[in-house]
Parts: sequence; C-alpha cells; structure tokens
Amino acid sequence: MGDNQASFRGDTAPWLTIIGLGEDGLTGLGDEAKRSIASASVVFGGVRHLELAAPLIAGEQQSWLSPFERSVEAVVALRGTPVVVLASGDPFFFGVGVTLARQIDRSEMRVVPSPSSFSLAASRLGWALQDTAIVSLHGRPLDLIRPHLQPGSRILALTSDGHGPAELAKLLAANGFGQSRLAVLEALGGAQERVTSHVAAEFSGTNIHSLNICAVEVVADAGARVLPLASGLDDGLFEHDGQITKREVRALTLSALAPRRGELLWDIGAGSGSIGIEWMLSDPAMRAIAIEGSAERAERIKRNAANFGVPGLTVVLGTAPGALVGLPSPDAVFVGGGGSEEGVMAAAIAALKSDGRLVANAVTTQMEAVLLEHQARLGGSLIRIDIARASPVGAMTGWRPAMPVTQWSWIKP
Repeated sequence: MGDNQASFRGDTAPWLTIIGLGEDGLTGLGDEAKRSIASASVVFGGVRHLELAAPLIAGEQQSWLSPFERSVEAVVALRGTPVVVLASGDPFFFGVGVTLARQIDRSEMRVVPSPSSFSLAASRLGWALQDTAIVSLHGRPLDLIRPHLQPGSRILALTSDGHGPAELAKLLAANGFGQSRLAVLEALGGAQERVTSHVAAEFSGTNIHSLNICAVEVVADAGARVLPLASGLDDGLFEHDGQITKREVRALTLSALAPRRGELLWDIGAGSGSIGIEWMLSDPAMRAIAIEGSAERAERIKRNAANFGVPGLTVVLGTAPGALVGLPSPDAVFVGGGGSEEGVMAAAIAALKSDGRLVANAVTTQMEAVLLEHQARLGGSLIRIDIARASPVGAMTGWRPAMPVTQWSWIKP
C-alpha cells in the first residue's frame, strides 16, 4: 500500500484539531470540539476567535502572526503536541485548514467544521447554493468578481472589511450593473447579525460590520461590460494599440492551445495580453505569464487583466529568449510576437513540458519561414487563416481581406 493510501487510512494519531467557530462562539460547538479546546496545550486563532473560546482555554493562547506563514511554522513546530486551531466556519472553504493541509498530512489532523458564512447567507436568502457563484474577495482584488457578472446570475462574495460592500457597489455601477440588487449580510449567526438590501447604484450602507458577505442579483444595463463565456471576445473589450490577436484568430488559437484545468501558459510577445487573459478566463485555476518587451504594453496588459477579472496574470517585462530564463516550465506556449528572433522558438520548445502544446502565429514572411522550417523538422499541423470583413465600397459593400495568418501547432513528445 502506498504512502497516500496510508495517510487516508489514518495510521498516524491526530495531534492537531482544527475547529470552525461561528459568531455564536462556544454555543454552536459540540462536546468533541469543546473537549479538544479544553485539553489543548496550545490554541491558535485570531483575536476574535480566542475571545470567543476563552472560557474553555486552559493552555497557551497564540494569536496569528504577520506574515501568516510564521504562524504556520509555529503550528508545525508543535507536531505531536495537542494543538487546536480555531477558524471561521468551515476551515476548508477558503479557510486556514487549506493552508495548514499543505504542510501537515491529513492523518495528523481532526477537523470539526461549522457552517460556512456562504452556507449561512444562502439559508438567510433562500438561495440554492449549488446554483450560486461563490467568490472570496477577502484580502483579494475586487476584480475577481468580474467574470461572474452575467445577467440574471446570483453571487455571494465575501469581502475584506466594512468598506467592501460600498467598493463592490461602486464597481458594479461603473461597469453597467448599477441596477443590480445588493444585499449585505453582516455578522451572520451572532448577536449583531443584520441583513440590508440595496440597489448598487444607490448604495448608502453605513457602519457595516467587518464580517460581511454581499449577495448580488445581477442586472445588466444596456451596454454593461458582460464578458461572454466563449473564446474570441470582442476586440473592443480590450485596451490595445493595434497589437492584438484579433478575435477570430484568437478563438482558433485558444482552441489549438487546448487549455486544461490548472495549467500554465507562456504568452511570448503578449501585446495586449488577450491570449493569456482568455486562457485564464477558461477556469479559475488557470495560470499565465505574459512576456512583453514594451513597458507601455506591459502596463496595458496589467490593466486589461484587472478589467477582465484575472488580476493574477503575471507580466514579465523583457524580450525572449532572455526574459524566459528562470520562469516556471509551461504546459503550453503561444508565440505571438518576436518568434523570428534568434533563439526564441528553441527556448520555448526546450522549456515546454512533455505533452505540452506550442502554438505560433505568423503574419510576416520571415516568421512564416520559421514556422515552415519547424513543421518540416518536428511535425505538427499548419493551417492558413484567411479572414475578410465586409466594409463600404462607395455606396455598396465589399469584402476587405485581413492579413493572412499562418499557424503552427505542435505537441512536444
């Protein structure tokens, strides 16, 4: 039996107990959780959690340190000692349990969860949790909510503090969702619980509790910035200077890149960042690095990433192949610019993981020659993309062809 199987079997005696607390404190805990707190040598938690559990704590109290990694190290250093970690609600739903599990095997811990704030919010509203978008904005950019702003959708968003609801309402109104209903649910499960309802554009909530969740029923005004769910987003949604993979070519390029959950893309010569942005929009677990030699374009990519709700896109200022040194190995590579420069294709191919996909587009004869040479030597597929758009010809309409694009797609053995 392998090590992973042994860990699920529970061969190691648990020494760490992670307990989820609600705003009702000890009242909401069962006997097992209370006994664990009372018998622990050390109890870790936030100041609020330690205050709620204080009547039962007999051992040492340790509030969370900054940065949080110091506290994780302190917990790990006590391996074998009875330790309790107090968390909010469900420790494995955007909680501290997730962080600790990266350092401590599952067999060494016992977990006693309470209802998450998302579950409590759904129960107060009568919303089907499985049909609701769940977003944590706690300590994270508000922009993460943007891909979820679909007409008629429901969103539960955990905010960082009492200012979060007003900031979220401002974002909604600025992007054409001002008529959306916005409920603020504060201190759920405790004596200070409060639920208020607002229209985003007219938000006037004050003295909001720092522990709050916003519930959004999305209403899109005419012209709202709704991000379609298909590849090949309208070019007009991007800020660009003309250096952008056009939407039809972009859709075919994303199809060839074939994103799979959790993968990393290198977008070499990123321009406006459109390929990396759409790659990341395909799933929240996707990662991308945009490599761009122009400082002005690099800043533009960052703005685009924020406006599309994928602020986690990494931008590297520099030109390939030098800028590729030291970057984590990619699962897929797109070469949209600079591919004809000496060493760029070789560096991309060398860095690509086995079974990784490389897609390169050419609009110049020089880059096309590079792709033809690589296809002849390595195989893969070549396609020619010819697109024409209808445009006025005097009083009539005719077809105006765009520059043809040669695309090479290859999977590394």
